[in-house]
Amino acid sequence: MTKRMIDNMREACQLAADTLLMVGEHIKPGVSTDELNTLVHEYTLKHKARPAPLNYKGFPKSTCTSLNEVICHGIPGDRVLADGDIINVDVTSVLPAEHGYYGDTSATFYVGEPSEEAKRVVEVARRCLELGIEQVRPRGRLGDIGAAIQEYAEAQGCSVVRDYVGHGIGRSFHMPPQVPHYGRRGTLVRMKPGMVFTIEPMINVGGYETELLSDGWTVVTRDRSLSAQFEHTVVVTRSGCEVLTRRSGRLAHSEDVPWADLGPLSCWVESPAA
Repeated sequence: MTKRMIDNMREACQLAADTLLMVGEHIKPGVSTDELNTLVHEYTLKHKARPAPLNYKGFPKSTCTSLNEVICHGIPGDRVLADGDIINVDVTSVLPAEHGYYGDTSATFYVGEPSEEAKRVVEVARRCLELGIEQVRPRGRLGDIGAAIQEYAEAQGCSVVRDYVGHGIGRSFHMPPQVPHYGRRGTLVRMKPGMVFTIEPMINVGGYETELLSDGWTVVTRDRSLSAQFEHTVVVTRSGCEVLTRRSGRLAHSEDVPWADLGPLSCWVESPAA
């Protein structure tokens, strides 16, 4: 991508990051996933953007809400958040709304008081994203990203989903290259400055096998174990990478809890007023 294109990507990505920050403030028992969808939809339109998931290949909502054993692509509805749940909210903004650039990010939130198992899978997923980002550099290989994630996740007794991967992004929602979250170092495409893609490891407490439900979208763990995911959009720079969806503050009910494993890169940045 050119500098101008990356500047446009940065705007779309920052809107997505801000949307996720807004959503975090509303995560609590008693809120329905459809209410979260409405918040994302209205916030996006207010900022003269378009929620990319809406009507994408028939997807009926403006965001994905994936609870507990749902790995990804959960459809918002009348399901009400309950104490102890974990929920991933996946936000993709298109700015400007017509023929714009895509910014894609997600995070997993705690609802009320989580179990120790929930804490483990969420914090392992959070750290996996950080470790994947650390591998992004010119002339590195995409396989380096997956290897770093897989090594850490499996060392923590978790598994990495194989069936769904990161992807290139720009003026299209999904484009080459694919970015697996497992694999071997020194393999796959060599990274170069200007490449933009997502890293979005999906980490399970149990096995990595998946099952697609009858709605054609919702993906769950085959063994119904808990799953968590974090996602950023990054661009390869001359010296490393820039996290385009880096946030301006901590995510409520995710990064502000005492046990949150915020790695050295961190998925957030303290605001000037902090």
